[in-house]
Amino acid sequence: MRKKVCIGDLGTIITGNTPPRRAPQLYGNHTPFIKATDISEYEKYTYNPEECYSEEGYNKYIKSLIPKGSTCVVTIGSIGKKMTMAHCDLFINQAMNAIIPYNNYDDDYVYYAVKNILGNIKKLDSGTASGRENVSKSAFSKMEICVEEDLLIQQRIAAILSRYDSLIENYQKQIKLLEESAQRLYKEWFIDLCFPCHENTKIVDGVPEGWEKKRVGDIAEFKRGKTITKKEIVEGNIPVVAGGLEPAYYCNKSNTDDRVITISGSGANAGFTRMYFEKVWASDCSYIDCSTTKYLHFIYCFLKANKTNIDNMQKGAAQPHVYAKDINATDLLLPTNEILNSFERQLTKIYNSVASIQSQIRLLTEARDRLLHKLMSGEIEV
Repeated sequence: MRKKVCIGDLGTIITGNTPPRRAPQLYGNHTPFIKATDISEYEKYTYNPEECYSEEGYNKYIKSLIPKGSTCVVTIGSIGKKMTMAHCDLFINQAMNAIIPYNNYDDDYVYYAVKNILGNIKKLDSGTASGRENVSKSAFSKMEICVEEDLLIQQRIAAILSRYDSLIENYQKQIKLLEESAQRLYKEWFIDLCFPCHENTKIVDGVPEGWEKKRVGDIAEFKRGKTITKKEIVEGNIPVVAGGLEPAYYCNKSNTDDRVITISGSGANAGFTRMYFEKVWASDCSYIDCSTTKYLHFIYCFLKANKTNIDNMQKGAAQPHVYAKDINATDLLLPTNEILNSFERQLTKIYNSVASIQSQIRLLTEARDRLLHKLMSGEIEV
């Protein structure tokens, strides 16, 4: 039997916090500390947050420890978009509220029940002095949600949906392994210089014979994206890539080809590099696509291997920026065409596999979301 309750009736609600930065001893590697920026909209768990509490931080803030199985929802900033489930005991920042389910509610069921109404949380936005979206703990706790009372039915529903997320997680692991293999090959060939036939290649002035000291812009010129706002677009399924780790929103037109590298242009994530296997609208970012260079995968591996250098290109104190001209001016050791073409052929196979798996993830996600609504509404009985 289904009934309407408040989110606060599902469990104890805890708002996270951030230890003061002037006390670095509270940060370390003891317990994961999840911020809204760590969370992907497309993954159930957040396994690798940027920061952790130290043991001292753990002991100081133990009253706000979020137990494994809790549902954590972003309520400041990207509200209505991001949530995650605690894969272990962890901490969250003040931009999130966590639901620690009572015994009469299944942990996974609570996660999916909230996910089903996640977009409605935006309606509770009261704003802040800084203009950021904000939903108070009180408003969040009082939000109504329709849930199944029977614990066994909750568990059956959660088990069905969890199978989809388990498949998605396995596919994500496959992608990670493929990307790691690509970076290993890049390191082997272009950092350790163990490229094919390296034994028979002379070293001239510190570099293999035939290789040249160039710049990124000599083989792939990054362009600045065209800023686009929600007022200018029609909603669609093409990602709008701006300054964040995930697309800002979606529109119905693109300005790139269907395989593209983007580098976030501004904000806290300025310099973040990502490859998309679909057309995007490049907004607040720099980009190249497969129509502008033959060596897209080589450049991508180069950028990932030189992440620190890209991050150090940030300019501006209040609002950091990374500019296309600085990326294009980055020094690059360019191998012979034969080596470069051979590497690109191998990397194309790897990233074609990544693209195929991402397509499967997209289909699974769409199927799960359709099923989510039907199961939660009672349209499908279990």
